[in-house]
Amino acid sequence: MSTHTDERPALLSWLVLYLKGVCMGAADAVPGVSGGTIALVTGIYERLISAVTAITPERIRRVLSGLSPKHRSDAVAALREIDVGFLVVLGAGIVTAIITVTRVLTVAIDQQPVPTFGFFFGLIAASAVVLYAQVSLDSPRQLVAAVAGFTVAFVASGTVGTALGNSLPVTVVAGAIAVSAMILPGISGSLLLLLLGQYEYMTGTLSEFVDTLIDVAMGGPTSSLVEPGTIVVAFIAGALVGLFTIAHVVRWALEHYRRETLAFLVSLIVGALRAPVVKTSEKLGELGQTWSVELFGIFALAALGGAILVLLVDRYTMVIEP
Repeated sequence: MSTHTDERPALLSWLVLYLKGVCMGAADAVPGVSGGTIALVTGIYERLISAVTAITPERIRRVLSGLSPKHRSDAVAALREIDVGFLVVLGAGIVTAIITVTRVLTVAIDQQPVPTFGFFFGLIAASAVVLYAQVSLDSPRQLVAAVAGFTVAFVASGTVGTALGNSLPVTVVAGAIAVSAMILPGISGSLLLLLLGQYEYMTGTLSEFVDTLIDVAMGGPTSSLVEPGTIVVAFIAGALVGLFTIAHVVRWALEHYRRETLAFLVSLIVGALRAPVVKTSEKLGELGQTWSVELFGIFALAALGGAILVLLVDRYTMVIEP
C-alpha cells in the first residue's frame, strides 16, 4: 500500500514539471516572451540554472564511462549531479509545446501576418517596458551598452536576416544564440531568431520536419526526412554548443557586469521592435498589399493584446516573488 501511495505524489510532481515545461516551450516559441520568465514564475528557475550549469565536459565523460559496468555507479552519480530527470521531463514539455505552437504560428504568419506580427510587437514592447524598470543608465558605461544594444538590434532587424541567408552554418549559430537567451528571464530566444531573420525559416522547417516524420511513420519514404532533418539537427547542435559556451558567457557577464549587460540586453529588445514591422511590410508586399488605416488598426489591437499578456505575466511574477 505504501508503495502506491509514494508513487502517486512522484508521478504528480513529474506531471506538474512536464506542464511547466509546456508553458516554457510555449513562451519560447513566441518572440517577446521568455521561457526563463516562465521558469521564474513557476518556481523552477534556480533549479534550471543549476542543472544547466552542472553539465560539464567532465560529467559528460563520467556518464559515457557508464558503458563499462565497473564505472556504472559513478555514471549514475554524475547523472544525479546534472539533475537529469528534471531536465528530461522539463525538456519533454518544452519540445511538445514548441512543436505545437510553431505549427500554429507558421500558419498564422502565412495567412494572418498583420495581427500575428502585431501581437509579437506588443509582446516585445511590453517586455522592454517591464525590464527597463530593472535598468539604470546613470553611468557612461551603461549608456554606451544601451546605445550599442539598440543599434545592433535596429540595424539587424532590417538587414541581417537577408544578408545571413539560411545556410547550415547560419542555422548552427542561430541555435547557439537562441538557446543562450532561452534561459534568461525577459530575453526570448525566438526574438533573437526573428532579429536574425531565422524565425520563419526555423518554424516552417520544424513544422515540415514533424509532418514528414508523421508521413514516414505512416509508410512514406524516409528520404524525405533528410533535408528538414539535417536543418533541425544543425539547429540542435548549435543549441548544445550555445548551452556550453554562450549561455555561460552571458551568465558570467550578468554576475560581473550586471548593470551594463542588462542595459545592453533590454536595449536590444527595444531595437528589435523594428523586426515585426519590417516582417509585416514584407508579407504585405508578397500579398500585393500595402499598409492602410484598417491594417494599422488591426496591428495596433493585436499589439495591445500582446502587451496585456506580458503585463499580466509580470504582475503574477511580482505577486509570487518573496
